[in-house]
Amino acid sequence: MASVVLKVAGLSRCAGHLVLRRVQYSTSGVPSPLWRLGRLNHIAIAVPDMERATALYRDVLGATVSERVALPEHGVSTVFVELGNTKLELLHPLGEKSPIAGFLQKNNIAHPDPGRIMWASPQVDDINAAIADLKKKNIRTLSAEPRIGAHGKPVMFLHPKDCDGVLVELEEA
Repeated sequence: MASVVLKVAGLSRCAGHLVLRRVQYSTSGVPSPLWRLGRLNHIAIAVPDMERATALYRDVLGATVSERVALPEHGVSTVFVELGNTKLELLHPLGEKSPIAGFLQKNNIAHPDPGRIMWASPQVDDINAAIADLKKKNIRTLSAEPRIGAHGKPVMFLHPKDCDGVLVELEEA
């Protein structure tokens, strides 16, 4: 087994705790991995109301949504939302002993105000057309006009209260 060498540049104290100011590490002697990290397959979102979440992505945002599938061995039902380059997996508990039920309860996520903010950022071909359509569907935006985002493209944030507690950022492709 290879070792990692750490070089500590300095320690200081903050509120009684030791704070590491800078660390350099060397991986000499560490073998290369036997596998590579690939493309993103999907992002999972635990939802307290599967019908409402499915309707948001299918009926309001116009995404292709799979049929609901029960996976009793995992204690969940699942729906996949196709986004072209990846998928969102909506997870809903199958019973009170489901790990997802525990997660929702632990994080105080309940319908109708989930009390969570998960950020999703799908691309659209025409951001102005998307905004006009969403406003017709009573989806509020967080600004009057699109702004230039981190990738140098127009973006618009949708109000989380209108998107089942999810902060949605649309980005023009």
